[in-house]
Amino acid sequence: MSFLAPRRVVVVGAGLAGTATAIRLLQFAREPLQVVLVERRPEFRNAGVAYHRTGNHWQHVFNIQAGRMSMFREDVDDFVAWANEEADRSGWPPEWSGFTFTESGPAPRRIYGDYLAARLADAVREASDGVTLIEADGEVVDLEVGDGPVGVVVENCSLPGGVAGRTTLQADHVVLATGLEERDLPFAAAVRDHPAFLRHPYSEAGIEKILGVRRDAVVAIIGTLLSAYDSASLLLRRGHTGKIHMVSRSGLTLRTYPSDHRHHVLNLPAPRLGADTYEGRDELVRRFRDEWERACAIVTREHPDVAPAVMTERVTKSWEPFLPAVLERIPSSDLRALLDAYGSLMATLRVSAVAYTTGIVDAAIADGSQLAVTAGKVDGIVGTENGTLKLTVSRPDGPQTIEADLVISNFGREPDYERVGSALWTNLLRNGIAAQHRRTGRGVEVDGSGFLLGPNGVRSGQISVVGTPREGDEIIRYGRVGAFAFNLAAIKNHSVGVAATVLHHLESCYDEKADVAVPTEAEAFDRAVMLDVHRMAARSRHRREALAASFEESLGAVRKALTTPMSDRALRFAVNRAAMTKLNDLSVTPRELRHLLGLDVPSGSD
Repeated sequence: MSFLAPRRVVVVGAGLAGTATAIRLLQFAREPLQVVLVERRPEFRNAGVAYHRTGNHWQHVFNIQAGRMSMFREDVDDFVAWANEEADRSGWPPEWSGFTFTESGPAPRRIYGDYLAARLADAVREASDGVTLIEADGEVVDLEVGDGPVGVVVENCSLPGGVAGRTTLQADHVVLATGLEERDLPFAAAVRDHPAFLRHPYSEAGIEKILGVRRDAVVAIIGTLLSAYDSASLLLRRGHTGKIHMVSRSGLTLRTYPSDHRHHVLNLPAPRLGADTYEGRDELVRRFRDEWERACAIVTREHPDVAPAVMTERVTKSWEPFLPAVLERIPSSDLRALLDAYGSLMATLRVSAVAYTTGIVDAAIADGSQLAVTAGKVDGIVGTENGTLKLTVSRPDGPQTIEADLVISNFGREPDYERVGSALWTNLLRNGIAAQHRRTGRGVEVDGSGFLLGPNGVRSGQISVVGTPREGDEIIRYGRVGAFAFNLAAIKNHSVGVAATVLHHLESCYDEKADVAVPTEAEAFDRAVMLDVHRMAARSRHRREALAASFEESLGAVRKALTTPMSDRALRFAVNRAAMTKLNDLSVTPRELRHLLGLDVPSGSD
């Protein structure tokens, strides 16, 4: 269909979420399509703040195992295979240059950008005729929404062909993949520019400051979870001898995965969290604790192979399908209060970290002489005459003062989009194109397909959202709490769902408005769906074309099974929507999914 004029999709943000969605668009598209991937910070391209190489030391590793880092949920071993067989290791330090990566082992975060860039290049090379990618630098500051294409307003734009400065790109669809938003830190307002205060530990200057501090210096780290562990382990591995304080309201620290950990999904009973009426926060928390103990007892009795360290992960994952109905009964004000009060706890219950990161820090915590964990609220930080910083911490047993030569802030993610400093989100909210997530106050409102919704609950045009801005929706719609509301696992599913949905609208082979019954129990329909699943999962053009041909043949058998006539476009839409749903099945692990989809084929056949 190369005679068709290419449609244009602009993806705003080229970190993990944007790159993953661009890859899926290039992979799924069968008609001419131009994907424009815009990133305001070139060093974040294909990586974002979490993975970019200048802000991640070689000792910053993924908190989860390398085997869970594949960008493709249906190809669970892809990242490990790339790291072992394809990655360019020139310039890698000795610790990693000869390392063999395993499913349960660690991997440095800074190499993930190279992995995503490699898979993006693969997708470009294997794309269908007329499907292309343009990578542009610039900051998207606004969207102009009308009856036709969406105007994407870009500041400092740099596009191939000489487009520069402020420009407006016309897009048939826009995907917002803006990533994490930085939180303002009122307690640090007086020392924001102080040389002893480090606001951005995940930056080149931040890494240099951590590595350059005196070895006997007193260091205070605001936070006690992953970013705090990153900074503390970096100090300890270089031989730091001075006192290290880690401070957070919860005082919670990371759990450690067993060395042979593999992800698994248990089928546990639904938690009995009360009647249909809501009885208040205290009663809900009491019931939750009782049910938690019951679930843990069931795991201990019926699944003795589950290590105690990951029991909480197994229970929280098994409860996800049941939580939306529970959350629906909770008033919004109480729900927000519960999420604020227990957010850190839910994060630590839902995910742990590998021993490479936790081992050295936990040993120092256990020793107690060098590293201290303080549970308390940082009320303020002020400078002293001798150049140090003084922290005032509110604790249940009274205020505490900590004087430090260096204070390291955690990332400080801002979930409330009415407070973010982004020009784009400020404009979208002010102009009624976006709305703060009503129930949780976290992220923005989207529908079940990821379309951005305005304050009236209506789609704001051809605009989709992937990643972090969907945090509140992930909690309410899928019961995904803690970091799993916006992490890699969620982003993988967003990229598949949004890319497929965008193409339902743009490609002439689909009729997305069709709403007719299909024989979902018929063998012919199931075969067509599985062929489409394999086509979507195939990364080589030759393989996709062969599967597409078999798929077209299978539609004839499906038509014969139909009791009501259906157009080819409507039938393709119904099949592809079912295929997309299968690819995003959350009830099983990625490895189980691959088996269920029949994708366990010998290496090299795809």
